[in-house]
Amino acid sequence: MEIALNKEINYSKTAARILGISVFVILTALGGFVRIPLPFSPVPLTLQTFFVLLGAAALGKNRGAIVQSAYIFLGAVGLPIFSGAGSGLLYLAGPTAGYLLGFIVASLFIGKALERVVSKFSVFLVFLAGDLLILGVGSFWLKALLRVSFNQALTMGVIPFIFPDILKAAIAAGVYQKIKTRCKEVF
Repeated sequence: MEIALNKEINYSKTAARILGISVFVILTALGGFVRIPLPFSPVPLTLQTFFVLLGAAALGKNRGAIVQSAYIFLGAVGLPIFSGAGSGLLYLAGPTAGYLLGFIVASLFIGKALERVVSKFSVFLVFLAGDLLILGVGSFWLKALLRVSFNQALTMGVIPFIFPDILKAAIAAGVYQKIKTRCKEVF
């Protein structure tokens, strides 16, 4: 009887993990449709980073990275799920490709860092650091792609996003504080 109960729980956890991954892939995609084009940058402001931060925290480093890898894969094979309904391999050669790669890097970092974090403010700092990783990888890609100076890359790819991303990190940290106990039970 006990073995049967354990199997049920394992299958339920597996189903919950698959569902969690699927939900955050969808949320990341939907976050790309909430976009504000910036006239001085080829990179729009989106809600994607909010869901990258929250997904990495809720699901953990490996599943958070799986979410972002699946998101990029689905967009690369042609689903119009990137920002502005973009898709395809050519999109991954464009100005936002570095940020997409940064989603994976940040997910790994956040998931690992939150294994040791306890305080609410520390969660916010981890989210902020993860967001800076996204911006850093993205701006290095912009510098290489557009062949601009480091200062120009920062002006186009980091500075306009600092305040909105601090706000997204703060809200994501608040949401995570509300759901973290349940996430640890389920995922």
